[in-house]
Amino acid sequence: MNSDRKYKFSWELLGDIATGRPNLGNKTRLEVYRLLLFTFRDVLEQHLGTEKTDQIFYEAGNLSGREFYANMLRPTSDLGEFVRELQQVLKDMGIGILRLEQADVETGEFVLTVSEDLDCSGLPELDHEVCVYDEGFIAALLESFTGMKFKVKEIDCWCTGDRTCRFSAKAENSGSRK
Repeated sequence: MNSDRKYKFSWELLGDIATGRPNLGNKTRLEVYRLLLFTFRDVLEQHLGTEKTDQIFYEAGNLSGREFYANMLRPTSDLGEFVRELQQVLKDMGIGILRLEQADVETGEFVLTVSEDLDCSGLPELDHEVCVYDEGFIAALLESFTGMKFKVKEIDCWCTGDRTCRFSAKAENSGSRK
């Protein structure tokens, strides 16, 4: 372990919620999550600029996706099984409603949507996509499942006037499974 790091992530940092919050448990309002998310984004952007902030959010989403895959999903090599379990866990946790629109495992190209997205559904139109964290999260989920490195880009977003977030995912070196 790197001792000069104060905030290195581990799944254990999420804590024992049943012990720590015996009356409130996992319940909170979505506004509280978004308050945390968008104030972090604002402060980071003020200090680092938009491009660096987006990079940090993508990387944080990627770390989250890797940890989520390792701790919340069962390993499988079956795409249908992977998607079904992911859809159920995302829905059960109130993260969003996932739909796989296109999938080509051999070329490493996917198009998927997330409706009722935790980050943006219901936000005002901003003329730009905001789900950079989700891009990294989805990339890591696909990387963990396929063994290939992915680049994910949001192509439709609630904040650009669409009513679902749509993501294009492409393997960076298709055919190079780990």
